[in-house]
Amino acid sequence: MSKDAPIRVGIETTDKKAFASALDWPGWSRPGKTAAAALEALAASHVRYAAVAALAGETLPVDVTYDVVDERPGDATTAFGAPSIVFDADRAPTTAAEAQRLAALVGAAFTTLDRVVAAAPAELRKGPRGGGRDRDKIVEHVNGSHEGYTRPVGARVDKGATDADRRAAMLAVIGAPSDGSAPEGGKWPPRYAARRVAWHALDHAWEIEDRSDP
Repeated sequence: MSKDAPIRVGIETTDKKAFASALDWPGWSRPGKTAAAALEALAASHVRYAAVAALAGETLPVDVTYDVVDERPGDATTAFGAPSIVFDADRAPTTAAEAQRLAALVGAAFTTLDRVVAAAPAELRKGPRGGGRDRDKIVEHVNGSHEGYTRPVGARVDKGATDADRRAAMLAVIGAPSDGSAPEGGKWPPRYAARRVAWHALDHAWEIEDRSDP
């Protein structure tokens, strides 16, 4: 990516929640009650995501601008709390080099989650009403989501596969050149698959970080 290029953003909005997603940077998606609030949250997480990009060998410029290139109504999944809309940019073809870049960024999201989990206490700070899962329950949830993600990503794993197996299978699909359509047997175009899978890993990694403090 050009260091001078603005960050291309897609925004999906519902009456309950909106998501702003950096379309070329898998995992960099943040929610807000409105489109403006989601975009503000995206910008506020710049430093956090820059550390993820660095793990993938990418440099996210310090000073960036945000260009909202696609804005659409969200759906029930958006309102529930996950970036769900496939934007036009998500259907663009990927060359071998670009596919490997996307896979590296998703892999960096996995690495970030693993490092955060390793450093976190087992019991996390609860919310104001006593809610919130502890560390191991969050890991269990993320691993279970990976099991559910393999089919829409278009990945195939054997019965009894481990989470490492599922991660590797998804990265293999995302890291392969594509015409931009969902792979055979899959539902998600690779660019969207990369965004969704990386977002989920980072969202919970950052949750664990935020709730690890006394």
